[in-house]
Amino acid sequence: MERGFILWFDETGRKDTAVVGGKCANLGELRTKVNVPVLPGFAITSFAYKHFIETTGLKEFIEKTLENLDTHNIRDLSRKGKAIRKKIVSTPFSDLLKLSIISAYHELERRLEIKNPYVAVRSSATAEDLPGASFAGQQDTYLNIRGENELLKAVKQCFASLFTDRAISYREDKGFDHFKVSLSVGVQKMGRSDLGSAGVAFTIDPDTGFDKVVVINGSYGLGEYIVQGKVIPDEFTVFKPTRGIIEKKLGYKKIKLVRGKKGNKEVRVPEKDFHRFCLTDEQVQILTEYAMRIEKHYKQPMDIEWVLDGETKKIYIVQARPETVHSVSNKNVLREYVLKEKGKLLLTGTAIGSKIGAGKVRVLMSAKQIHKFQRGDVLVTDMTDPDWEPIMKIASAIITNKGGRTSHAAIVSRELGVPCVIGTGKATDVLKTGQSVTVDCSKGKGRVYEGILKYVIKHRDITKLPRTKTKVFVNIGEPEKAFSVARLPVDGVGLAREEFIITSHVGYHPLYLIKTGQQEKYVQALATGIGKIAAAFYPRPVIVRLSDFKTDEYANLKGGKEFEPKEDNPMIGWRGASRYYDESFAAAFELECKALKVVRERMGLKNVIVMVPFCRTPEEGKRVLEKMKEFGLDRKKGWKFYVMAEIPSNVILAKEFAKIFDGFSIGSNDLTQLILGIDRNSEKLIKLFDERNEAVKKAISELISTAHKYRRKVGICGQAPSDYPDFCKFLVKEGIDSISVNPDVAIKTILLVHKFERGFRK
Repeated sequence: MERGFILWFDETGRKDTAVVGGKCANLGELRTKVNVPVLPGFAITSFAYKHFIETTGLKEFIEKTLENLDTHNIRDLSRKGKAIRKKIVSTPFSDLLKLSIISAYHELERRLEIKNPYVAVRSSATAEDLPGASFAGQQDTYLNIRGENELLKAVKQCFASLFTDRAISYREDKGFDHFKVSLSVGVQKMGRSDLGSAGVAFTIDPDTGFDKVVVINGSYGLGEYIVQGKVIPDEFTVFKPTRGIIEKKLGYKKIKLVRGKKGNKEVRVPEKDFHRFCLTDEQVQILTEYAMRIEKHYKQPMDIEWVLDGETKKIYIVQARPETVHSVSNKNVLREYVLKEKGKLLLTGTAIGSKIGAGKVRVLMSAKQIHKFQRGDVLVTDMTDPDWEPIMKIASAIITNKGGRTSHAAIVSRELGVPCVIGTGKATDVLKTGQSVTVDCSKGKGRVYEGILKYVIKHRDITKLPRTKTKVFVNIGEPEKAFSVARLPVDGVGLAREEFIITSHVGYHPLYLIKTGQQEKYVQALATGIGKIAAAFYPRPVIVRLSDFKTDEYANLKGGKEFEPKEDNPMIGWRGASRYYDESFAAAFELECKALKVVRERMGLKNVIVMVPFCRTPEEGKRVLEKMKEFGLDRKKGWKFYVMAEIPSNVILAKEFAKIFDGFSIGSNDLTQLILGIDRNSEKLIKLFDERNEAVKKAISELISTAHKYRRKVGICGQAPSDYPDFCKFLVKEGIDSISVNPDVAIKTILLVHKFERGFRK
């Protein structure tokens, strides 16, 4: 029987899950069958656990205690769970089991050639980490355990953690028999992440399910503070097909948990480390490679824990389990939450998931208060841990002050499908118990509005959508929405706007940043935003429009008034192409070109097409192309350049423009206002502003005809095709190559285009 109590990781694999639990089985699988570094250790098997509870009378005690359990009676659940845990911890091990554990520890000591090595003692439930079940943090882990007595105590506490309130409740809800879910305990050499860093890596975007990225979260010290939400970790997003790092977010990590003389202790992070990332780009690439090997081996998305050992400077994998939210969802059905009303914005934070929820606020500062919570309330707290789970599943939404995308609140909210806004910083101060709020995670950023606002849920089976000859693209400005929008069965992006990225993620005028030596901030923000959109739709084409702010809009950016002239009519003033080659703006334009080069050359995203807006003459187009070539955007290197067709001269001189550019994209709003001589912002003239005017349609028809004559593609990226079915019909009849619309009407447009194409074929 003694041999059955201990199995070394090198002796185990996935086939042994029933004996050593998901965690230990996966560590064994990684050590023996996947080429990734795993710290050595052993598993105290489920046989040992069963021996312990069956030979000591514990099983009968637990069965009797759990009779007539009501998991929704929080007080009753708490009382029974506490009694079981206390009984387990106070019950002695048999001599045989005690000797087996101590002997294995000394064998590890011999293998490592370290006296009394520090180890991590991790619970590994036999149903844990299986598809459809995630025990995120439900059983305990003890870090930096050293010596026989500490080890024996930690093992017993792990056994007891199988009967925490949240674990009992979870098994009841999932229909797991309490005695069919056994516990193994992994004992593994501690990596010195207290001298380095630790974190989590997903081989899928954990919020949208986008499967072409690896998302890495990390912070200094032991990884517990990430899960607990005490720090906001650094985040790295890596595009799998090219291994390019498409986004880096610096976290908020002023504290870390490290090894102390008596247990673990919290210390402040040095100032120099606080302002830098916890991993270098090279380490991110190495970890990405490990994550992709693990995913390839398991043939499914994975949730991976890692440590960077500060002594060896090496990255080790300390856990890997199947991702249990998106991997089991139906990817062919799009479910979109749409807010139908506007309300007063109270808070913003990081959105978890893409749902909307509403209800009455319940501010709770401690898990000891959870008995006050009512089904359908909105949980508002500082941060959560597993003790909160019994009420998280009955919440309509969750809002926290602290935490990152891999904190406990984020992990559990995703699994439960509860909308959650984390890292608000001040939710418990701003929101009051009894107040009605709506929590909106549908637009990439988490927003909390006052009152109960109406929303709808749209469902669409994308497998039943027809294919069209005329390509249907989408317009997109918010990079945060790109991974979700990319699920739409569209042919690419017809208009990616730089303006939103500049306004939301920079906020400063580029010339001001150059003057103050912060130009890299501009380049990085643009490259990240464009890169996320290009990666989301890869290898589908993504047409990126160069900055098209008008002088008044540029002046409104921080520091902008110093660099902008005052114009009486900015709409037809110094904008678009005329800026790029002007010596007073060329330095700022160079930053845009640098960002685009980063996207293509460093991120490896070659599906980006550059579009030049408001180009008045062919000569101006040539000057812009020459300037882009000077800044490294050269056709000989594979770059393609389109021009916005939004000025009558673009139509009248279409032949000349076709010789310069690779394609056209019609901007119907500007084209209409300039053909009809109407300020599109004039309320007085709004009734006259109509893209369906015959003059506008004749111009579009002529442009399509001329462009096709010179083998140039023509698209349209205005909103008219989605607003007016008859205008969409006209475009299809004229043979336009693509129609680009906002994501919310993309499916409607596909169906319209198909209907018209079928009608013209008859």
